[in-house]
Amino acid sequence: MDATRNLRAAPFPMNSPKDNPADVVRALTDAGQALVDAFLRDLPSQGLDYAELVSALTGSAAQREKLADLQSRFYRDWLALWNDVDATNAPGTQSVDRRFESPEWREIPWFRLLHRGYALHAAYLHDIAELATLEPEKRKRLRFVTRQIIDALAPNNYAPTNPDVIKAAIETRGESLAHGLQHLSRDLARGRISMTDESAFEIGRNLALTPGDVIFENEVMQLIQYAPATDQVYERPLLIVPPFINKYYILDLQPQNSFVRYCVEQGFTTFIVSWRNIPEELGALGWEDYMEKGVFAPLDAISRITGSRTVNTLGFCVGGTLLATALAVLATKRRKRAHSLSLLATMLDFSDTGDISVYVDEAYVERCEAEYQAGGLMPGSRLAATFATLRANDLVWNFVVNNYLMGREPKPFDLLYWNSDGSNLPGPLYAFYLRNMYLENNLRVPGRLRLCGADVDLGKLQLPAYVFAAREDHIVPWESAYHTARLLGPRTEFVLGASGHVAGVVNPASLNRREFWTGGSLVRDPRQWQAMTQRQPGSWWRHWSAWLAARSGKTRPAPRATGSRQYQPTEPAPGRYVKERRG
Repeated sequence: MDATRNLRAAPFPMNSPKDNPADVVRALTDAGQALVDAFLRDLPSQGLDYAELVSALTGSAAQREKLADLQSRFYRDWLALWNDVDATNAPGTQSVDRRFESPEWREIPWFRLLHRGYALHAAYLHDIAELATLEPEKRKRLRFVTRQIIDALAPNNYAPTNPDVIKAAIETRGESLAHGLQHLSRDLARGRISMTDESAFEIGRNLALTPGDVIFENEVMQLIQYAPATDQVYERPLLIVPPFINKYYILDLQPQNSFVRYCVEQGFTTFIVSWRNIPEELGALGWEDYMEKGVFAPLDAISRITGSRTVNTLGFCVGGTLLATALAVLATKRRKRAHSLSLLATMLDFSDTGDISVYVDEAYVERCEAEYQAGGLMPGSRLAATFATLRANDLVWNFVVNNYLMGREPKPFDLLYWNSDGSNLPGPLYAFYLRNMYLENNLRVPGRLRLCGADVDLGKLQLPAYVFAAREDHIVPWESAYHTARLLGPRTEFVLGASGHVAGVVNPASLNRREFWTGGSLVRDPRQWQAMTQRQPGSWWRHWSAWLAARSGKTRPAPRATGSRQYQPTEPAPGRYVKERRG
């Protein structure tokens, strides 16, 4: 999963003269090819044996006949394309692809041939991958790797075969290419591709602005309590546990799209865990440490501050997995600390983890366990690079073309700024998560895991639950989140929203955009549930806040200050942990 080598492997001259365009083009082309080569080397192809693949394609007379038919069709289509490249209905012209929107791809014969030839090759490779008779996991890996190869080899990813790049170079007299090399040099130093104008954002200046204070901290996290925004607040507080892979401010971006601010404005006394970007000396921490320091400790502090015996809880992504695990342990110990559980884009049942599963097999997990046996850090940048491959055209090649080939600065975008601001994880925590969740799916089996001296049984939670999933989520497939909902008992409401893993969650109520689906019994088949639902326009935030309000008790006058005599504020939000950046 180490895709960070992609950038570091790309050679280029540090001082490319602007007055020699040929050298600049050559350097940029060589760097781009090296980037593609490194990208392809890092793909999860370790489970794809070439001999086995050949056998899967030619091992029977029927397979050989199908392969011959594919090859014949491919050669026939190529011949038709060469004979009539100007035809509007020529092979490879049927699909719409925004990478090839410029008129030159249609109006200039050479680029038209490149585009249509690429489309033919892409379809041919896809059909071959579909033809191979392999075990399900190997077939899934083959499909993923094939798609990555197809995306990486697109002609728009290379300076000499992208008309937009050539046109920009002519119009700017080579300045665009020189700027592209400067951007590549900058990103090589960072070890990652720039996805946004990072100078446009700063935590505490225009991100993470909701007023509040750090009222408790330990070596793993800071607990932030937000100042009330209403005269009356609900008596039962809300604890938010975000993913520890990233910084918490995905839920407190700018005022207009801050989920935290929305919670406070609805009258919820809101607390959030701000995970630390773990330093080397804490690299031996594990899953139990994060449960104790990142869930149990905040619950204790919140109850003492507010006087409420139980707390409404919300977890996002892996933060939700950690939260549900911790609450299940408390349930086994008959310590009811949570009144309700909200899970956003979270997996508890890992039977279908989507494309990310192609990276996680027994061999990889064993390597991680051996590497982190004595501790160590899993760099957040490595995880971010891996997740980017799940949507490579949007999160890799789009920026390669924009930043390096076109020489443009990426546009400011708060979601992508956050996406580039990952956190390092303790290696043992990471290895435990991979084996017990992704590889063996132990969390869903009652008693399979024993943590903090108790068996983990999600069936013992027995509390109202709200499970939100996003329809186009590439990290937590919505069907997997649906199976999560079915693990939590009859008092669970499942809601399906539009968009992806982050944009689906960060869908401000004030903008009233997108849509979501509710209703329907939690039957076994998620598609059957979907057929029974009702479409609701706008953001799911209002639906959730009404659900939570009904479980938050009576209202009372808002507290005049954050914290308590025992838990005095130590610094204003967003705190110092969230500002720490490491590789």
